[in-house]
Amino acid sequence: MPKIVDPEARRRAVAEAVLRVVGREGVAGASLRNVAEEAGLAIGSVRHYFSDHDEVLIFAMRELNARIERRVWGHVERLLDPEAGDERRARAEELIAEFLPLDAERREEGMLWQAFTTAARTRPELRPHAVELESGLRALLLRVLGGAQEAGAMPDDLDLELETLRLSALLDGLTLQAALEPERITPDMLRNVLRRHLETLRGEG
Repeated sequence: MPKIVDPEARRRAVAEAVLRVVGREGVAGASLRNVAEEAGLAIGSVRHYFSDHDEVLIFAMRELNARIERRVWGHVERLLDPEAGDERRARAEELIAEFLPLDAERREEGMLWQAFTTAARTRPELRPHAVELESGLRALLLRVLGGAQEAGAMPDDLDLELETLRLSALLDGLTLQAALEPERITPDMLRNVLRRHLETLRGEG
């Protein structure tokens, strides 16, 4: 009896192989040959599940985003819990901190994300997808800041659009610096910078 293969499971396995290769060699190293070898497949098998190389990379980007989203939405649910009360501030900070390289998993995700967004600058086929996912991050941050403002935790005259962009840029910058100097830019330092920034938004600094 022929072996039954779950197409979606196979596509996700290929995407995970892409992420491992990108983590080691960057997007430029994620050729179909390298990805197929990493996944333990023939190139023809990879081509059977994806129409071209671009689709492989885009699917991997979406899988990376889904991995992050699954973790982040747990924080969103806790933040929106009507019983959150005095814990709302700490929960909001923990949600935003998910986008910082505070442990091995998040360091890997941060480096992968930066590899894809950097590649999107010169690879127009990737750019709309990178922009879409970055827009999703900013939409989430806008929702968190807007909720804090509605709850009276931030000034009514706070420019939410501007502060969302500023916070997004802060997260990107901290992730880049931590990737370059992990011994100097420690998780404690990252948390302290984020906490200090949120305090200034609340008018506490």
